[in-house]
Amino acid sequence: MAVAIGTFELHFPLAHSLKEKRQVMRCVLDRVKAKFNVSIAEVEHNDLWQRGTIGVAIVSNDRTLLEQMGQRIEEILSGHDEATLTDRGWEYL
Repeated sequence: MAVAIGTFELHFPLAHSLKEKRQVMRCVLDRVKAKFNVSIAEVEHNDLWQRGTIGVAIVSNDRTLLEQMGQRIEEILSGHDEATLTDRGWEYL
């Protein structure tokens, strides 16, 4: 069994309130959940309106598959119009 844990820092330059940030964050989370069977949630900076951190967990029996899924998730997060991916990190167990 292989496990991947990813963290992604996002910047929301167009958000002017927590409500606007949470709308964009919900869109990002829903998009990743719909495309991949992963656990994903906002894990840090919940009260900051232009910054957020997403945590992702993936379990598989193939590490190569985990790495491919991780790369595709990064592509989705970096391609969002209203959020900028500022940092990323993966840990494999």
